[in-house]
Amino acid sequence: MKFQANSRRRAKEYEADVLARWKAEKTFEQSVENRSEDNAFVFYDGPPFITGVPHHGTLLSSIVKDAVPRYQTMKGKRVERRWGWDTHGLPAENFVEKKLGITSRHEVGEKISLAEYITTARESMVSNAALWESTIDRIGRWVEFKNAYKTMDKDFMESVWWAFKTLYEKGKIYEGERVLMYDTAWATPLSKSEVTMDNDAYKTVTDPSVFVKFWLKDFEDAEGSKDKTAMLAWTTTPWTLPANMGLFINPDFTYAKVKVGDEFYILAKDLLEKVFVDEKKQPIPFEIVNLIDGSELVGLSYEPLFEDSKYSGEGEENAYKVWGADYVSLESGTGIVHSAPAYGEEDFNFGKEYGIPVFHVLDEYGKYLNGEFAGKDVWEFNKPLAKILKERGVVWKIDYIRHEYPHNPRTGHRLMYRAHPSWFFDIQGQKELMLEQNENINWFPAHLKHGRFEKNLEAAPDWNLSRDRFWATAMPVWKSESGKIRVVGSYAELKELSGVELEDYHRPWVDEITFEID
Repeated sequence: MKFQANSRRRAKEYEADVLARWKAEKTFEQSVENRSEDNAFVFYDGPPFITGVPHHGTLLSSIVKDAVPRYQTMKGKRVERRWGWDTHGLPAENFVEKKLGITSRHEVGEKISLAEYITTARESMVSNAALWESTIDRIGRWVEFKNAYKTMDKDFMESVWWAFKTLYEKGKIYEGERVLMYDTAWATPLSKSEVTMDNDAYKTVTDPSVFVKFWLKDFEDAEGSKDKTAMLAWTTTPWTLPANMGLFINPDFTYAKVKVGDEFYILAKDLLEKVFVDEKKQPIPFEIVNLIDGSELVGLSYEPLFEDSKYSGEGEENAYKVWGADYVSLESGTGIVHSAPAYGEEDFNFGKEYGIPVFHVLDEYGKYLNGEFAGKDVWEFNKPLAKILKERGVVWKIDYIRHEYPHNPRTGHRLMYRAHPSWFFDIQGQKELMLEQNENINWFPAHLKHGRFEKNLEAAPDWNLSRDRFWATAMPVWKSESGKIRVVGSYAELKELSGVELEDYHRPWVDEITFEID
């Protein structure tokens, strides 16, 4: 038997018939309404960014998100599935800035007013809704689109205020300063989860690694010699050298004073053979003058690399000194670590404990603030800076390394580690409870419970809640000139305090509300 051409119906025609029948008979709606509210299965669904478009990843997750509620429905459960849109945050701002032709944060207020920016953002947050709805319907997923919520909705934003105040009053939210991943293009810190959510966030880059001479003050070795001597430190971030505040050595290591040409350097004895090789891996002649216990170096002072822009201010008595730190290793480098607490997590934590100043030499856009390099972009100037310092004799040797470095997964822009004041959720205080609750989760596949997820919980830092941006729920924190804080949990509470009620609680309108705290 032969079939006539085109006699069989295509799959999409059957799809259309089924979807039309579901819609006409309100099959999904009845699957919810015909079941008791007392027998509910609650399904939480993280909303997609409305500025994005459906792709294979979102479709895969949508199929899973449909299968679980559908299974519970078949078991007789009432499963409400309200759709939501994530309309706030950096992805939305990135979308808006492309639309407005804005390339930097400072253009808001110069090229366009903040009110115009926010208005454009609100109007832009309906861009791909129709595409999402048709795609989700096409794959047969059941959700309620008509009553969809948006994170920019007034009621939703108020619920965020309520949650923030509730957590603050329980002592689970605090204001502090920590080293965070920071994007100079967006002029804002990012949370670790924002960066690690994308497999392509870490990219292989080539950077200069430099051996830097830090000349000691009034140094006298064990034999009474007062030869001008430099601590030879190694770093893969020459851009942080203007922010140098200290040198870290391991007091348990043995260090060597060596003569190379006409100069004297100090570095770890066990790394001499690795350090003193040229670019062709040929040995560079050196002479060991004497050996020094690491503990004898602790407390020594050295000359700042940049006299015209050196640090002065609170804690300056602890700047430009040698400190003992047991985390300094012999795996690479010289056994001497250059420390810039403003741009490194270990450096910052150590400095906080011992009173070493945090010296910011870059503005929020990654431009040098002071001295001869003022106005230079940190990433454009990283390699030229290394070469300039080599020409001046500050750098002894330059190598180049290829390593993984974090980038903003939304823009591809390179990130830096930067000490920044923010508001944080106290993950450390909840970690034990979180690990306990993980035991109650029915994981598929099972290895995730004590594998990836448990390890993520164990390593999780306190969650950075703040963003130095515009299009988001404003943090409900008011401060007085004396530093007193009032956290507001609802619009009614704000009206009671200020007498003001707004139609829109976004910036800049909410910024204008003031009230007495003291």
